[in-house]
Amino acid sequence: MEVLQSQEKEVKQKKKFSMPNTLVIMAVVIALVAVATYLIPGGAYDRVLNDQGREVVVSGTYKAIASQPQSLFDVLQSPIEGIVQGGEIIAFLFIVGGAFSIVSRTKAIDLGILKIVNVFKGKEILVLPILMFMFSIGGATFGMSEEAIAFVAVLMPLVLALGYDSIVAVAITYLACNLGFSAAMLNPFTVGIAQSIAGIQLYSGVEFRTLVWFVSTLVGCGFVMFYAMKIKKNPELSPMFEHDQVKREKLKSTESEHTEFTLRHKIIIAALFTSIALVVYGVLKLEFWIPQIAAVFLGLGIISGLVGKLAPNEIAEAFTDGAKDMIGAAIMIGLAKSVMIIAQNANIIDTILFNLANVVGQLPSLIASYIMFVIQMFINFFVSSGSGQAALTMPILAPLGDLVGISRQLSVLIYQLGDGFSNAMFPTSGVLIACLGMAGVPYGKWLKWILPLQAILFMTAIVFITIASLIGWA
Repeated sequence: MEVLQSQEKEVKQKKKFSMPNTLVIMAVVIALVAVATYLIPGGAYDRVLNDQGREVVVSGTYKAIASQPQSLFDVLQSPIEGIVQGGEIIAFLFIVGGAFSIVSRTKAIDLGILKIVNVFKGKEILVLPILMFMFSIGGATFGMSEEAIAFVAVLMPLVLALGYDSIVAVAITYLACNLGFSAAMLNPFTVGIAQSIAGIQLYSGVEFRTLVWFVSTLVGCGFVMFYAMKIKKNPELSPMFEHDQVKREKLKSTESEHTEFTLRHKIIIAALFTSIALVVYGVLKLEFWIPQIAAVFLGLGIISGLVGKLAPNEIAEAFTDGAKDMIGAAIMIGLAKSVMIIAQNANIIDTILFNLANVVGQLPSLIASYIMFVIQMFINFFVSSGSGQAALTMPILAPLGDLVGISRQLSVLIYQLGDGFSNAMFPTSGVLIACLGMAGVPYGKWLKWILPLQAILFMTAIVFITIASLIGWA
């Protein structure tokens, strides 16, 4: 009887401490921002086009304007507007999800993975740092971010076959890109734009930034490897255990079927790697963006279906099933965009920035640099675009840094770190939500997992900001 009672208590405790559904979390965030529109007065900076043709705010031009508190009806409309604004990445999700569902139906990836697992038997952990540093370099050099969405789908079966879980699949792809993007030495979308706005030599300070990138990636890599080893030793510790078991069973059934790895399967695998190479080349040399990347993977799906001898109806059904799995992520992207829409329509973003900047101007330089870092993180909740945040904050915070003794080089680094790391935990990041949707990882479970790493990365950033300030890095 006592055993039964203790079990009931355990069940109740689990229910009590379970994370709310992602939609619930986003609904609360939207409600809080909507309430803030009634409390924060309206304000705006003037905006001009800089030499690169990018619209930036003009420091010192802030003025109060009429506030536009968002009514309940306005708030209810915002998700629709959010879905419209996020239409490109949502369409990308549907196309990529459908395409990889076709590839998966051919069993080529499953059979190829079984061969890779045999090669790395007993050395599975080595796969993680190799992949993480590769993706991190992509983020640090050419701003790889959205591209991670497709790689989550590609590497998910491999990660599960190696004995890890869906969270690790997101970590070695999206999180690795995020670490590189955040602590980049050459990222044109953050370093390039921020330095041009701040008026300093393009890509100067690359040596110190390379050190920041290497240490940040090493920290993230160590955290993921520690978690991965724990999960491999005891899979039931994974928050995704039950969800992943279904996928593992499918992989095991492929292994037990003793299906031969035929020439058709090899051609599909070759087509997959060719597609990945084409995407990388296209991004670096041909200015590929979401529509072009989606087209490549859609082509891959069609070719795989034909080579894999799937009937036309099978190809259509597989595509539809894969696209259907992305509906939840698509809704979340719309809700994430709606947060920014509500704040923009209410004219409160510039007011928040103006008042935060005034706080910085009253502080000693080292303390001011810490506060600037926190400000960039706070603004990043509303403006998850790296280039967008640079255009909004750098014209104000760079000259403000001059007044309190913060070099412009350091101001750019503070912007980078504040803009980047927090994207891996904020639900307003469309790419994060898309990657989680591709992996089937609920945002609440990801948030619980990522928070300790965010604390470590926060302190890592503080250490580098302190070092740069003390050595007068300029």
